[in-house]
Amino acid sequence: MRGVREATAAITVVNALPTGVGAAIGIDLRARAEIELHPAGSRGRWDVQLAPEARTPLVIASLEAALNRYAPGSAGTASVALTCEIPTGRGLKSSSAVSSALIGAVAQATDAAPPPLEVALLSAEASKAAGVSATGALDDALAGLSHGVVVTDNRSGSVLAAYDLPADLGVALLVPRSTHRPSPEWATAFARYSESGRIAVEAALRRDWASAMRANTGIVEQVVGYDYATLHSELQRRGAVASGVSGMGPALAAVAPTASLRAVAATFPESLGEVLTAPFARPAARAAGRAT
Repeated sequence: MRGVREATAAITVVNALPTGVGAAIGIDLRARAEIELHPAGSRGRWDVQLAPEARTPLVIASLEAALNRYAPGSAGTASVALTCEIPTGRGLKSSSAVSSALIGAVAQATDAAPPPLEVALLSAEASKAAGVSATGALDDALAGLSHGVVVTDNRSGSVLAAYDLPADLGVALLVPRSTHRPSPEWATAFARYSESGRIAVEAALRRDWASAMRANTGIVEQVVGYDYATLHSELQRRGAVASGVSGMGPALAAVAPTASLRAVAATFPESLGEVLTAPFARPAARAAGRAT
């Protein structure tokens, strides 16, 4: 019984910490999970064979959630291999992508075919159980399994909106070397910005994702202490439609027409970190099996 699934990174449109509602967009940097299940035919625990460096609370919680859902009452041996090209701990949703890929791989290995929302909900529950996310990051998980902007209420586990972006847009990323603290540590600080957060949510719901991204980054930068004001101005001058901190940062994402993407990426000082460009996740890529 073998399953192989991928999920992608995402950038933030609206951080869910101030209001419980989040929005994100999938980008084509991927996490991949391969799993071999060998059921023993009796009840008990699964013996998971996993590289030591991959044995994190999130990985274990995701596997437990998936095996309980798709292989209930069974036990045996599970061999797991993970690869991830998404920078970790920088706000680009690597945790959600790894979790979703794992859950999808278990589902495929057991001949289940859950819709993306079911996988994302399981990922959100695993993220909360592992202490990785205060809200579960349903928006991040679903964005990594679909395309375009997704807006979710992470409290109720519901999708509020989903819509496509213009086809000629891509993203430039500044990925500093530092990492961020887990979002549960920031929950109280962000709760004070619920009113400002609602402005960002309302913009995302009316499909003005660029305004939502700008409003959101103002909150994140103020709470966490990032100083990206000068960069935002220069990115706009070079052709960026919008720019903002992704997740808790420190990654900064700039959305621009593909014709301007190289100039926008060149705005980022390489002394501050790695500079990447990536296309947004597209339906064709999903159909080809890059992620489900």
